[in-house]
Amino acid sequence: MPDLTLSVLDLVPVRRGQTSADAVAASVALAQRADELGLHRYWLAEHHNMPSVASTNPPVLLGVLAGRTRRIRLGSGGVMLPNHAPFVIAEQFAALEAAAPGRIDLGIGRAPGSDPVITALLRSSGHTSDVDAFPNHVRDIEALLGAEGAGLRLATGEQYTVRATPAAQGTPDLWLLGSSDYSAALAAQLGLPYVFAHHFSGEGTERALDLYRSQFQPSEHLSAPRTFLTANVVAADTAAEAERLALPQLQHMARLRTGTPLTALDTVEDAEAARLTEPQQDLVAGMSARWFIGEAGDVADRLTAFAQRFGVEEVMVSPSAGASAAEPIDRAPARERTLELLAARLPQGVLAAA
Repeated sequence: MPDLTLSVLDLVPVRRGQTSADAVAASVALAQRADELGLHRYWLAEHHNMPSVASTNPPVLLGVLAGRTRRIRLGSGGVMLPNHAPFVIAEQFAALEAAAPGRIDLGIGRAPGSDPVITALLRSSGHTSDVDAFPNHVRDIEALLGAEGAGLRLATGEQYTVRATPAAQGTPDLWLLGSSDYSAALAAQLGLPYVFAHHFSGEGTERALDLYRSQFQPSEHLSAPRTFLTANVVAADTAAEAERLALPQLQHMARLRTGTPLTALDTVEDAEAARLTEPQQDLVAGMSARWFIGEAGDVADRLTAFAQRFGVEEVMVSPSAGASAAEPIDRAPARERTLELLAARLPQGVLAAA
């Protein structure tokens, strides 16, 4: 088993007392720390109209990070394609690739990333993307990003070429993301890299990876299956401190899954004093068992065993530690500390090339 490569997934969390500007500043600082530590990728998720999540527009935020980091790969984890016109996404990521050559990943997902009302708003400007058209739109983006562009045949019979950027020197790495068999099968069919969202529920991972690997068809871009996994992680100097830091995010997810109206994330102190319903307590206990929460050495060992179990060389961690009320409003010290502790224990992994 080669050394373990670490990457980061960020939703730009917003806690009580923070503005969106504060949350973005904290994520910029986190990305810069990941860059300094030698981690491989930094991806931003797409979510909408959530009081605890500021990663509504990955391409815009990635442009900010491209100017504030040095070497780390930057990408979307992912752009929710049914919300957007494929040509717009291709143009955005071609521009990012031009600004940060060789550092851009375009991760594409099929879910809307929000509720039906927000999905309708996103499509009201005339976007033609929808879930049923997803495979064709993935192919369109792949063609549009290439140097030769995509060919359209007009009603007059004339051939018309469309390019995402006039003179591409390189193209972003295109990844398919998913939490079901559908995306695994499609990634295999198209010969694309694939990421299974293990951090969602921790279920179905083995089946999805087996399906992807067994059905993979080589393409001009990729000759063999290429994949990694995601995981929710809280590492600290002691197990007790890690469990305390994990409470705000765990309780927030329990409220989400039981239909409780959401707010910004609690501070650690508020989470310690919170009262949950019995179903919410059960959800917290179940998630705690699946997440990687604990003393840093133990978490590093468990992540390595996790990677070995599923035959991957890279794990993308979502650093889920909460913040105390007294900590700087524009930083996320415990999230940064999670990355620092893991980098200290997996130095070969964080410097390895995926």
